[in-house]
Order: sequence, then structure tokens, then C-alpha cells
Amino acid sequence: MTSTRPTAEAAADGGSARRSGTGRAVAVLVLVTLGALIPLLGPSAALHDTGEAPAPGTAGIALLRTVLFAAVCVPAGELFTARLVRRVPEAPGERPRSWAAYAAGAGFVAALGLASVVATGNLVPHDLGQIDVGGLYATRDGKLALLEVNAFLLVGLCAVSSRPGRQVWPLAAVVAAEALRAHPGTEHTPPVGSALTLVHLTCAALWVGGLLCVLRTIGRWRGGSAGAALLGMYARVAVVLLAAITATGVLSSLRRMPADTILDQLTATAYGRTLLAKVFLVAAVILLALWARMRLARAADPLTACSPARAEVVLLGLVVAASGLLTALPLPIRW
Repeated sequence: MTSTRPTAEAAADGGSARRSGTGRAVAVLVLVTLGALIPLLGPSAALHDTGEAPAPGTAGIALLRTVLFAAVCVPAGELFTARLVRRVPEAPGERPRSWAAYAAGAGFVAALGLASVVATGNLVPHDLGQIDVGGLYATRDGKLALLEVNAFLLVGLCAVSSRPGRQVWPLAAVVAAEALRAHPGTEHTPPVGSALTLVHLTCAALWVGGLLCVLRTIGRWRGGSAGAALLGMYARVAVVLLAAITATGVLSSLRRMPADTILDQLTATAYGRTLLAKVFLVAAVILLALWARMRLARAADPLTACSPARAEVVLLGLVVAASGLLTALPLPIRW
């Protein structure tokens, strides 16, 4: 007589996998919704009673920059994780499906939208006739916007090619363009500001995208010592990334808001309020990272560290959204 137990167990496993997949899809949908609400609703809350005037289309620009930053994080994290995986002893051959091509597509659309704003004199275009594409070549911001559009196109092409590692070069171009855009020539010592932003964005992309891809890889491996080893490698590098992010973030904030005015501007300006909210989010992320690190080092099953790490990914998504909002708000006045 043939036993039906294996069939029943397989059906149970399949049902569990479907429930798990549905749960992940719902979690991603909630995260995307929250990430979109921050740049869309954040400007009005941040600007309330500050006396500052918002630029045209602040909410839309903030959303586009959030998408652009996220589109850098995903492929950068996949490249970073692939490098870590090569150092894991006896790593399984399974890998999660790459999201780089989808991220590049989203980044391309976001960069195209931002370029259209630059092409209309930093105003939101209401019809195609208002967009002066040729004018993009005549300004510094226009050239940087075109560079980002073309770079994301190259990221997508590299992602679907036989040499996905080449994505690193167009991704570096996007980060460099953002660093230069954030610090125009009229600013005080713009090369210093651009260098700080370059390091900040690079480390942030590796931190956020790396953790996301590491957790996806561990889920694909279904646990085991290799998963714990990969998470441990990421945690050690993340400490260095966090130190660099913190140092460059503090220095950049002091350049925007001098030390003797920063306490006032953190509550009296839209930029300061958003920066303060971002600091609280990062502090919560750090606590979750410490919790995950303690579990990784002390728990009987090191992979229980994945639970706080997943919550860390959610908060990091909100940090990315807050960063996108920051770029669209008026800069604080240097009192």
C-alpha cells in the first residue's frame, strides 16, 4: 500500500510557501505605500508654521527622488551581496531573482521625470510643449539630469547582460551626479560638500541594498550555517558603513546648519524638522541592528537575527523616503 504522508507533507509545505509569499507581498505593498506617503504628505507637515515657501511640485519631486535613491540601492546591494557570497565557505548555489532590471526601469522613469522638471526651469511641466529638451545641454543641472537618465538605462542593460557586474560604473555615475547636483557652484566650498555626499550616498546604498539582498539570499538558502556566515559578514561591514554614514551626515548637517544655530533650525525649518525625523529613524535602525547582532552572536540559532533585520529593512526604506523629501525642501538659511 502506498503511503499518502509524503503527499500531505508536500501539500502542507506548498501551502506554507504560498502563505509566506503572500505575507511578503503584503509587507512589500505596505512598505511601498508608507514610503510614498512620506514624500507626498511630508512637505506640508514639515513646512507648517515655518514661514518658508515650498518650491513648485515639492511633493512630486520628493517622490521621484525617493524612487531614484531606492533604484540605486537595489542593484548596489545585489553587487555587494554577490561579493560577500563569494567569501562564504560552501555557499549554496541558489540565488534570489535579481531585481536590478526592475529597479533600473523605475530609476530611469524617475530620472526622466526629474529631467523634465529641470527642462522647464525647475517648474512642473503641464504639457510636452513646455519641456525644452535641448536646453538641458546648456545648464549644469540639465547635464547632470541627462547623465542620470542615461546611467539608469545602462544599469538596466548591464543587469540583463552576461556581465551584470558592470552595473557598478553607471551606478557610480548616478551617485556622483547626485553629489554634484546637491552642491552647486554658488555654495560655500562645493567640492567638500560633494565629496561628503558622495561617500554618504555610496555607503547608504550599500547598507540599505545590501541588507535587503542578504536577507533575500538567506531566505533562498533556507537557513543553515552559510546563511549565518553571510549575515555575520554583512554585519561586520555594516559597522564600517554606519560609521561613515554618521560622520558624513554630521559634517554635512553642520555645513547646512552651523553648530550655534542647529538646535533652532532643527525645529524651526522644514529641512531641520525632516532631518530630525530622519535622525530618529536612523537611531531606531541602529537599535535594531544591535539587537540583530546580539542574536547573531549569542542565540542558539544565529538566524533568529533575521527578525530584527527585517524590521531594520522596513525602517531603512522610510529613511530613504525621508532622504528623498530632504532634497526637495528649501535649504536652511545660514544665520
